[in-house]
Amino acid sequence: MSHGALNCFGEKFPWRPLLSVAIDRGFLRQSQCHGRPTWSHDYRSAFGRATPFAVATGTALVVVLLLFWPQTMTAAPVKEVRRVLLFNDLGSVSSPGFAAIDQAVFAALEASPYRIEFYNENLETTLFPGTDSQRDFKEWYVHKYRDRKPDVIIAVGQASLKFMIESHETAFPNIPIIFCGSTEEMVDELKPNPHFTGVWAVADPEKTLNAALKLQPDTKHVVVVGGEGTFDRYVEDIVKNSLRTYESKFEFTYLTDLEMPSLLERLRHLPSNTIVFHTSIMQDAAGARFIDATQSVPMVAGAANAPVFVLDDVDLGNGTVGGNLLSWVATGQLAASMALRVLNGGKPQDIPIIKSPNVYMFDWRALRRWRFKESDLPVGSLVLYRQLTFWQIYKRYIIAGTLLLVAQGLIIIGLLWQRLQRKKIQTQLVLSNNSLRESEERFRLVANTAPVLIWMSGPDKLRSYFNQPWLEFTGRSIEAELGDGWAEGVHPEDLRDCLDAYNSAFDQRRPFKMEYRLRRNDGEYRWVFDIGVARFNPDRSFAGYIGSCIDVTERKIAEEALASLSGRLIDAQEEERKRIAREIHDDYNQRLAMLAMEGEELADQVGDSPAEAGPIFHQIWNQIGEIGSDLHSLSHRLHSSTLESLGLVAGMKAFCEEFAAQQEIQVDFAHENVPRGIPADVALCLFRVAQEGLRNIKRHSGANKAEVRLEASEKKLHLSITDQGRGFDVNQHSPHDGIGIRSMEERLRSFGGQLEIRSRPMEGTRINAWLPLRVISQRVA
Repeated sequence: MSHGALNCFGEKFPWRPLLSVAIDRGFLRQSQCHGRPTWSHDYRSAFGRATPFAVATGTALVVVLLLFWPQTMTAAPVKEVRRVLLFNDLGSVSSPGFAAIDQAVFAALEASPYRIEFYNENLETTLFPGTDSQRDFKEWYVHKYRDRKPDVIIAVGQASLKFMIESHETAFPNIPIIFCGSTEEMVDELKPNPHFTGVWAVADPEKTLNAALKLQPDTKHVVVVGGEGTFDRYVEDIVKNSLRTYESKFEFTYLTDLEMPSLLERLRHLPSNTIVFHTSIMQDAAGARFIDATQSVPMVAGAANAPVFVLDDVDLGNGTVGGNLLSWVATGQLAASMALRVLNGGKPQDIPIIKSPNVYMFDWRALRRWRFKESDLPVGSLVLYRQLTFWQIYKRYIIAGTLLLVAQGLIIIGLLWQRLQRKKIQTQLVLSNNSLRESEERFRLVANTAPVLIWMSGPDKLRSYFNQPWLEFTGRSIEAELGDGWAEGVHPEDLRDCLDAYNSAFDQRRPFKMEYRLRRNDGEYRWVFDIGVARFNPDRSFAGYIGSCIDVTERKIAEEALASLSGRLIDAQEEERKRIAREIHDDYNQRLAMLAMEGEELADQVGDSPAEAGPIFHQIWNQIGEIGSDLHSLSHRLHSSTLESLGLVAGMKAFCEEFAAQQEIQVDFAHENVPRGIPADVALCLFRVAQEGLRNIKRHSGANKAEVRLEASEKKLHLSITDQGRGFDVNQHSPHDGIGIRSMEERLRSFGGQLEIRSRPMEGTRINAWLPLRVISQRVA
């Protein structure tokens, strides 16, 4: 059975415990076939040493596995197979850096949607540096993969990349090559080839040296240690070229041609104010070979009496301080991501060649050993291998134990204090209950003798108390009034507005005032004025509302009578204006017209006999004409015949035109959706409002333009008069104010309408007048 089948089976059934028991009991046996685990069962060997119970258990296990295994096998998704070949300069045992790249590539590609067949080969340039050995290796690999071409090749290291460049066209044609672990110089050697892309990386010794100098500012000596291997010399050359500009500032010593014992002895006796730069030691001068990260680096760091700085991340953690390190893991991850793009159908020429980022990484233990400050590290540095102090390890337990002891002490003190307070509270509670009882009795006595209706509600909006005058007024019991029962006495026409005002104020915790009709005990509905305010407990929590009502029926009747009287006065005034206007028009105006005609005729008869008589008569005639014109205008102002005969729209339009001509003010009149057949008294009301508004513009605003608009909506007839004059503050009233605004308000109120004035200094004025259309329809009916 394959490993993939076991994984699939594990998704459907808890096979691992059963499989472990089966192996322990000997019911299943594991073997290898072509490098993969296979499974077989052996009843005889197991049953030969098992009890009957064990035999039965084993049989059941095998039966369960056999029953469920085929189902899971058929349900397992089949992944496409992709072959990935990794070429390394060095084996993973010889080079921890290349091993880190291999592991990063394996981990990234194993998570891909493919079933990856990995092939890992290396040239072992350190163990077999000879030309003949390398030629044999390369010929063998070409032959080995002649009939089993990989889908993508990942070349790790310069030698591997060079081998791919030389043999790609002949041995691996059209196969994408992803390279990593190489330098920028190697990238420049690539010919324009659409099959190559990858990641180049290089150590940056200069940045590491700068970081070391900041940690140890008094540095005078720099010791560079390295080996005699091919790779060692390559890394040493990079360091020498990078640090060449610093040789005039510090004393440089290169210990790169010594046997390991001699090197370690020299490192033990370095002068003060020295830092050590470790490059690579895979082979010393005596030919001894080392695994750099796991063998030579700990030996160098342990022997040196100065801090040791390194070039890559695999050399960190063995006593070295760190530096600006080349990250082999990051390089492998970037190469794996490129390989995955190729496996998904991408082309190498579409994937740009990039540089693997270096990272400032430091060993906390080495920083502490050499008394370096973390504050002197470059910004963004990673500090690894931190060791917790005794306080950091046991801080939780120490704090918890201390808090527990403190808490126990506080609890004991609290219990004693609580015992004393309990006695005080009990005494105070007795006194408070007596005081509360007396307060409630006083409140009930005051409330029941007050000449107003008092009610209270809880935080749930339900009424919880009514005083005796309320109950006497409604003639109902307190049980009937509690909760929402009181609303049964509110007039049906007022109930909705009453509840809306009550609920809205209740939700916002604000005072309210409202008027509604409440049924008295004799069945008559009386107008009451209700005032409510929120009440709160001593802890400021909301406790509900308290309110009081007074009977304002007589006041409402007086207001209605006054409004009716105002309306009748206005009607009488209009009738008187109409009579005066008719009299002026029919009598005085006609007489003046006749007088003007006679004066003109007399002037024509006299002629030029006396030189002065003619002009005098013409002057008299002009004056008489002006008087007639003024009387005509006065007649129109007192009463508009156009309004009476043609209706509201025509009358208001004619007045606007006449006002504009006389007062030299541009008046724009517009109307929309105004119904026909508006009653004369309603039309006259709006006409007078417009007349008074335009007069105020002439007197006070200083504007040379005004706008009058008359329009109707579904429920209201709206008149607006607007100017852009000097405006005024509507909140400030002068004792010299006229009665024009009061007259407009009274006219509109008599028809159930309302007036609104919006104005601010130097921002103009807008007068809005509304009349409900239901009043118009009622008067028409």
